[in-house]
Amino acid sequence: MTAHQVGQLLLALAAVIALARVLGALAKRIGQPPVIGEIFAGVLIGPTLFGTVVTDHLLPTDIRPALSGLANVGLVLFMFIVGYELDTALVQGRKRVAASVSIGSILLPFGLGTGLAFWLAGNHDVTRVWPFALFIGAAMSVTAFPVLARILTDRGMQRTEVGGLALASAAVDDVVAWTGLAFIVTFAGAGATDWRILLAVPYTLVMFFGVRPLLRRLAAARDRAGRLTPDVLGVILVGLLLSCFVTEYLGVHAIFGAFLFGAVMPRAGAEALRHEILERLEQVSVLLLLPAFFVLSGMKVDLSTMDLRGLLELGLILVVAISGKFLGAYVGARTQKVPARQAGALAALMNTRGLTEIIILTVGLQLGLLDGSLFSMMVVMALVTTVMAGPLLSWIYPRRQVDRDIATAERAALGETENYRVLVAHGHPAVVALAADLASAHPPAEVVLSRLVPYRAPVEVGAGLSGELLDMTRAMGELEALAGPVRDRGLTVPVLARFSADPGRDLAEQVAAIGPDIVLVPGGADRDANVAPTTPGGDARARFPGAGLVVTVTAVPPEDWSSVLVRVADGADGEAALRVGTALAAARSVELAVQVPGRVSRRTSALVTALGCRVLTDLVARRAGRVEVLEHRGGATPASALVLGGDGVQDVHLNVRTGERE
Repeated sequence: MTAHQVGQLLLALAAVIALARVLGALAKRIGQPPVIGEIFAGVLIGPTLFGTVVTDHLLPTDIRPALSGLANVGLVLFMFIVGYELDTALVQGRKRVAASVSIGSILLPFGLGTGLAFWLAGNHDVTRVWPFALFIGAAMSVTAFPVLARILTDRGMQRTEVGGLALASAAVDDVVAWTGLAFIVTFAGAGATDWRILLAVPYTLVMFFGVRPLLRRLAAARDRAGRLTPDVLGVILVGLLLSCFVTEYLGVHAIFGAFLFGAVMPRAGAEALRHEILERLEQVSVLLLLPAFFVLSGMKVDLSTMDLRGLLELGLILVVAISGKFLGAYVGARTQKVPARQAGALAALMNTRGLTEIIILTVGLQLGLLDGSLFSMMVVMALVTTVMAGPLLSWIYPRRQVDRDIATAERAALGETENYRVLVAHGHPAVVALAADLASAHPPAEVVLSRLVPYRAPVEVGAGLSGELLDMTRAMGELEALAGPVRDRGLTVPVLARFSADPGRDLAEQVAAIGPDIVLVPGGADRDANVAPTTPGGDARARFPGAGLVVTVTAVPPEDWSSVLVRVADGADGEAALRVGTALAAARSVELAVQVPGRVSRRTSALVTALGCRVLTDLVARRAGRVEVLEHRGGATPASALVLGGDGVQDVHLNVRTGERE
């Protein structure tokens, strides 16, 4: 390339990246995946709206080969990510339902698409009818697993039963569809001899049973270094590119080699490696390489010459693609006794096609199976089915249904029990130990450890599940470590962990769902880094309906304390603080001391007297009308004390409030 061509290429890349980022951000603002805006960026500068005016000036023909090379590298990286994010763990416990949904969502659109293809072949002078028909059927059958996973994550549905079924079904769908497409592309491709094609199956076996065990060593190398080193990433990239070369040489497209290499990458015990690889590749793939692919694909979309016959063909393509996928997935789910609403949600999600479909269509165009007009119509189908998936899902499965599903799942995880239940939404060991003390005073009892994991900034390419898997694995490991000492005391300790965009609201919903007798939450000056801050504030009865007592940890208590000091406030909250203080003092066999204000009610005074504990005040007991006032009996504030108070009392570790059930 000349210096002038290099300059033009750099200018074109800058313009393409800027346009893709702007339209991707706009798509996100209206509730669509960013990839929709980025694909539309390519269509926008294509011939549909402006003819060749924009492309001739921005992308002259002499720099397009270089741009095409960058685009192909971007496709290879993306398909590696797609293969790497597929995980057999998604299917565990859901094999029958996932298989039924995926088979239904593949067979029906495949059959309808193949039938439609025979009619389309006559209108487009197709010479190789069978390869064309099989390719159209396969293109209708694909689900974009990354886009589906992102839709679920954005709605907090990935940990619900519907979300789990959708991920499992899409994972099976991707494996079956991409395997079928590999055979169809091989069958339709030109230039490969028979003996090379026959090597595709042995090569796949070598990858799974020979290369896969060797790749597991990469996880150990990453763990030894404590990070993803350039050497480890270099080995992965070399292996990826070699796999792409081999499949291209065998007569199968390079994208299938990338998908296969991603599929054999290690997963179990390699969560950190997986997430770091995908984060690194996103920076290159999303920002630089994939926008080049969007532009080149958009340049080939031309709807300006579409006539009435073209509109009819587009309408039939949309009907077959949408109805085939929806009905196939819905019937597949209903045959496994999935409720109608959940089956509808699965069907809506399985209709997403996104960037995955554009890649398949580009392969069909390269092989000569699609002409320009059919390619344009199929790209429109991919955009329409992806855009409609989110709104259709919200209509079929609204947010209130998602919240009910989450609450039901958490109740099922805890089971039906009459045990005294203490819920802890705090990650400090000293607070968990206090919860165990409170629970041990009311056998049989259990301590429920809850963690609301904040969402991290999502990746824009791929499903984004690798980072969440890493966060969830860490959260569960930390909860299990906290649970160990409590279980050693003979208490039952269920653990709950889920992602949350609004920890305060979700904690309130969790409390309402499981109805604990006591809930311990962070608040005030407490800033434990292990949990999402909730800073409850306001009335406990309104914040946590269904809880007996709400104990706010305003300051992390000392791990070793030799006494309990209760700063009594008059009223129900003060009495609750006394009860909690008494239980904690009894559990540790330490002194209970009470500090009272100048005036308290007769009921509070009687309760303090009945406890027989040391009283710290500046007044002596005397009568003042109907109120008994307690006066000085000597003694200073105990050292190393655990300090409690009722609502409104300052300078305490634990602030006790009565809940709705009190």
